[in-house]
Amino acid sequence: MLTEQGRLIAGRYRVGELIGRGGMADVHIGTDSRLGRTVAIKLLKSTLAADPAFRTRFRQEAQSAARMAHPTIVRVFDAGEETVTEADGHEVQLPFIVMEHVDGRLLKDIIREGPLETSEAVRIINGVLTALEYSHRAGVVHRDIKPGNIMITGTGQVKVMDFGIARAISNTSTTVAQTTAILGTAAYFSPEQAKGELVDARTDLYSTGVVLFEMLTGRPPFRGDSAVAVAYQHVSEVPATPSSLNPRISPAIDTVVLHALAKDRFARYQSAAEFRTDVETAGAGHIPLARALEGSTGLFGAAPVTVSTSELALKQLSEDSTMVRTQRRPPVIWVWAGIVSVVVIVVAVMFWVFTLTPSTDIPDNSREVPSLTGQVYEAAQDSLLELDLAATQAEESSATVPAGQVIRTEPPAGTIVEPSEVIKVIVSTGAEAVAVPDVINRSLDDAKAVIEAAGLLSGSVTRENSPTVPANVVLRTDPAGASSAHAGVMVNFVVSSGLVTLSDLRGQSLSAASDLLSAPSLLLVPSPEPDDSCESEPGSPVTKQSLAPGDVPQRSEVTLTYCSG
Repeated sequence: MLTEQGRLIAGRYRVGELIGRGGMADVHIGTDSRLGRTVAIKLLKSTLAADPAFRTRFRQEAQSAARMAHPTIVRVFDAGEETVTEADGHEVQLPFIVMEHVDGRLLKDIIREGPLETSEAVRIINGVLTALEYSHRAGVVHRDIKPGNIMITGTGQVKVMDFGIARAISNTSTTVAQTTAILGTAAYFSPEQAKGELVDARTDLYSTGVVLFEMLTGRPPFRGDSAVAVAYQHVSEVPATPSSLNPRISPAIDTVVLHALAKDRFARYQSAAEFRTDVETAGAGHIPLARALEGSTGLFGAAPVTVSTSELALKQLSEDSTMVRTQRRPPVIWVWAGIVSVVVIVVAVMFWVFTLTPSTDIPDNSREVPSLTGQVYEAAQDSLLELDLAATQAEESSATVPAGQVIRTEPPAGTIVEPSEVIKVIVSTGAEAVAVPDVINRSLDDAKAVIEAAGLLSGSVTRENSPTVPANVVLRTDPAGASSAHAGVMVNFVVSSGLVTLSDLRGQSLSAASDLLSAPSLLLVPSPEPDDSCESEPGSPVTKQSLAPGDVPQRSEVTLTYCSG
């Protein structure tokens, strides 16, 4: 197996001793024989390699991670797949990642020893947020921030690792058990991850808030008997304040942690830089002003509110009945002079606005969001990076835009934004698959309504003879009912005409003609009628029929005349 020490992979990396083990991978120390440097080799489980979609996504995400170079991020040097032979002789593809070797300890091992001092927790979380600020600007969302993915070096430096692996697995058909293992326990899920919604940079900030809570208290904010129970708490339960578990924590730190753990992603921190600023402020013993003004009376009592001297003076003037106005009113001419001045200023401003020539030049400190429609995400990301804009990917089904191509951006193309703005790139997942409803034996109007309600289009109508199904009732559809089709696909109908095809029965015996009319394919009603004007013949052949050959209404009565003289 590849886990054996001394094995050479990719022709250059010598596998050394095991230094870490996880739910989805084993980590070995290794040597790059070509460059002569020590590396860490992460060998992912062979069960993942059975999914071709994972292998493709894994390569793409490893390439994205390899482009990131920052002191707070564990560098990715190489990634690929190694063909190994199992004990039963079966060959499998085993994904591997070659990373920078960090001499240090995992944060999860440090937390096991007990809560950290506030100053140390603030220092470590600042390093994590610095790494996330860099990755988010590059359009990479980690998705799996947890103490097991944070290293602290011997000199105290913070290193975040495993960028992109969570995305590679969550976007493939791996099982729920595998996905949960690679993402760690549900203790670090954001509410949107627990609900299966799309994630963005704010998901990483929620998980970072969970890590900060755990460093301060020694345990995550939510615990339960199962991952489902913990995920439910992330969605619906209010976390305890860290100070209720560790009295040494200040109200300022409580404020920052609870703001980071807001259920609504729009109510929590919107960027890593904003989060880091508030952490530094709280670490210095001050409640962040923005948070204090929002008010948190339900948690810490009345929040401090900054009130200016002029506001206090106005408040005193309105509430103190002992204060008496002594200033005389201004002369009337002053009032009119003031009114005229205001009118002149308003007219001048309106004239300036209407004569203002709009400029098409974009300021040097601004950027215009380009049109990325039809591009693949990687090309769109490169286009934005050239403009100093970061990208974050979101997915949406589309019946018109092929899968993998950009539908639109938020903000839309042409919008003027500041440099480093994060642009959401909406990528098509293709037309949404829907089940074609079974509308057989429904009237045509009802069937069309059901088909269109399912997101499909009503197509052509073909009429076909049937002895039993009433007119304008559906016989079948194309595509057939209960099959799968893309949203917006045309569904064609075959409906009953209410008719059957009558053949020429003249010359056939009366009994044979009667049997043909009564057969299940016609279900017409034979009515024999003797004719004494002609001489009878053996078999009583039919000489006339009341309905001409061709299409006739269902269950019609057909008079068969035969000679009986």
